Amino acid sequence: MTPLLELDGITKRYGPNVVLDDVSLTVRKHEVIGLIGENGAGKSTLLKILAGVHRPDGGVMRVDGAELVFADPADAARHGVGVVHQEQSLLPNLSVAENLTLGSESEFTRFGLIRRGARRRAAQAMLDLVDSTVDPDTPTEDVGFAERQMIEVARAVSDRSSGHAPLLVLDEPTSVLQPADIEILHRRVMALREIGSVIFVSHRLDEVLRFSDRVFVLRDGKIVGERPTDDVDERELYAMMIGKEAADEIYCTGRREPVADVAPVLDARNVSVAGSVHDVSLAVRPGEVVCMVGVASSGREEFARAIFGAQPARGTVSIGGSGLPASPRRAVAAGVAYLPAERRSEGMVAGATVADNICLSHPARGRRGRAAAARHEAREWIEALHIRPDDPDLDIARLSGGNQQKAVLAKWIRDDGLSVLILDHPTRGLDIGAKEDVYRLIRDLSARGVGVLVLADTLDEAIGLGHRIVVLRDGRVTAAYDSVATEPPTKIELLEKMM
Repeated sequence: MTPLLELDGITKRYGPNVVLDDVSLTVRKHEVIGLIGENGAGKSTLLKILAGVHRPDGGVMRVDGAELVFADPADAARHGVGVVHQEQSLLPNLSVAENLTLGSESEFTRFGLIRRGARRRAAQAMLDLVDSTVDPDTPTEDVGFAERQMIEVARAVSDRSSGHAPLLVLDEPTSVLQPADIEILHRRVMALREIGSVIFVSHRLDEVLRFSDRVFVLRDGKIVGERPTDDVDERELYAMMIGKEAADEIYCTGRREPVADVAPVLDARNVSVAGSVHDVSLAVRPGEVVCMVGVASSGREEFARAIFGAQPARGTVSIGGSGLPASPRRAVAAGVAYLPAERRSEGMVAGATVADNICLSHPARGRRGRAAAARHEAREWIEALHIRPDDPDLDIARLSGGNQQKAVLAKWIRDDGLSVLILDHPTRGLDIGAKEDVYRLIRDLSARGVGVLVLADTLDEAIGLGHRIVVLRDGRVTAAYDSVATEPPTKIELLEKMM
């Protein structure tokens, strides 16, 4: 049977750098393919070629046996290829129907007027493809993240004008989904396989194995492995991704030493945020890593922002015994740092250099002739954290997600006065190698006496990383576990307290 998609020797260069090197893979009809690799392995470039954003410098791409080079994303869509990117692209001020039909308004226009009924029916047909129950007339800003993602999927698979079975490319589709939403996505991907094929890109190896029929591994721009998912495990995939065997303890649990029973460096009491957090108290001692877990509506993100002074709240927060006024500027002055979940929009300045971003928390160090010293310090952090490429003058937007995260972390940890670090999903969207770097860095900060509050991305992360685990549900603490004094809780125990 002719493959739906065939890539043969695809090569892409940026100047002297070979980003994709002789990449070959096939996607059969009615098949889900997993695509994995570390940040910087070439996945994003390959997806951009499939989406028609970039053209390859060499090699051949075939769709249903026909040799093609997509001129642009619209051309890719006409040939049945739709890409749902990690960063959502829906316009919040438009309705669901308007987003789904954006760019094709002429199909619903008569005498210069939009036929709203026809547009609504077309949007409903798209939503039916993914079993979405969202009303097409709903403002997109009122739709939850998981359903917005399915709206993107509906838009990507709806163009059947070419006669080709659709090929849907999902880029990190589960990175911010809760377990229940992941289950829904899994069912819908299995349903979509009946009408086309899917390329599933993720850093979560367990989900790749569950969703996919086969998996391809990219490393340094090359395909280094292809395996049926029923004949491979996470350890083997990890070894192929990074070129070495997986460490037994990526969380550096052996370095999780008991912390002294001393006064807390962070003491939050009866913190409340209107509508989301209710009288939450939490203490973090010097050198202690406290992981907070909960579902999307648990209130933990609002609690973390309240501690940093970025969210209006009631209650008291003290750092090292001193009261902390509710202001991010004063929080930073008191030694508190906050790494937001949305690193691209809130944690870094795209368009500025890596060095400028690293020095952003204390810009005064770069004034009055000290710019060279600040740049030198930034280079030291680039080397210490293995940020690649190692060019301090490079636009930070050109780094992979994992390297951006390390640069944003460097912005805070370079401060000798750091006493509390709040990390909101610090490993979201990172590959395993980058996660290990972040975990190692957290252990280093713990050994330095910094109190660390982590809003964990997964339950495994919380269990492996934290001295203590605090569970939030509906804005209230429902359980707390000491993973050093006693056995760490199981995932089932945590889920029972979360749900």
